Amino acid sequence: QVRLVESGGGSVQPGGSLRLSCAASGYTYSTYSMAWFLQAPGKEREGVALINIGGYTIYANSVKGRFTISKDNAKNTAYLQMNSLEPEDTAMYYCAFAPRLFFQSTPPPRESFTYWGQGTQVTGSS
Repeated sequence: QVRLVESGGGSVQPGGSLRLSCAASGYTYSTYSMAWFLQAPGKEREGVALINIGGYTIYANSVKGRFTISKDNAKNTAYLQMNSLEPEDTAMYYCAFAPRLFFQSTPPPRESFTYWGQGTQVTGSS
């Protein structure tokens, strides 16, 4: 059973930055991808960014140039560096894990992921 624990959320003024972390444990897969999704109140959960074991990354158009996904294989941790935050980025952010690779141009849908973290809240406030 894969366990994902997110941290790093908070409240930030527009234009500010946050870094989210997702620590993964309990997996034995040698091939996998980790991703970040966001879910605003009353809206569907949508993909923000993905990174696979080889370092290939995928971003949603809305965050390209502002967000950067990365991972530290030694720590089994994925990160989401969020810069130039906007009020529209306010949402619960979830980490997700899939035992496969993705090479498409946009983040895959939530149904592609088997394991999820509990979420961390990001609020852009003025």
